[in-house]
Amino acid sequence: MSQPSTLIKIPRERVGVIIGPEGVTKKNIEEKLSVELQIDSDSGDVTITMSKNATDPSMLFKAKDVVTALGRGFSPEHAFRLVRDEDAILDVIDLRTVFGKSDANIKRVKGRIIGTNGKTRRLIEELTDTDVAVFGHTISIIGTIEQAQPAREAIEMLVKGSMHTTVYRVLHRKRVELKKKMIDLWEKPPEEKQRTK
Repeated sequence: MSQPSTLIKIPRERVGVIIGPEGVTKKNIEEKLSVELQIDSDSGDVTITMSKNATDPSMLFKAKDVVTALGRGFSPEHAFRLVRDEDAILDVIDLRTVFGKSDANIKRVKGRIIGTNGKTRRLIEELTDTDVAVFGHTISIIGTIEQAQPAREAIEMLVKGSMHTTVYRVLHRKRVELKKKMIDLWEKPPEEKQRTK
């Protein structure tokens, strides 16, 4: 019986990143996720097949996310966050769904999201604990669902033309909410506190 596989297309200029120096990135993906990659450098087609010794079918989807992340502009270090953190997800925003094929608008919005000297993107990453890549016609986010959601909201606000200061304010508020939620999770339930006195 043939092994489950999936095919994805990545930009040709990103093929080298997926292979990595002396094939090290490709080898890491294959070893860590029990898959085999077949890469067509001319077309950008990447076929991901489960290894014969693989036991977890979800690894195929994880490998697909890692390869997609590399294709969408992430460095291997950031893309492998999807492997290191089992709660991490990849969220890709395609600007063509908003602007069609208008390169001028896509370029303008990418500039707004990156900001002067990368300031805006850096702030989004810092305030949401995510990694953000701006590449081609996409903006991609890696983080947990709780982290990726506010990052996506901030990016969508910038796409729609919100002022940077407004977006920063919203992000600061979301960060406070997220921190409070994390503290609440770590707090002991009231009855437990009573017992420990």
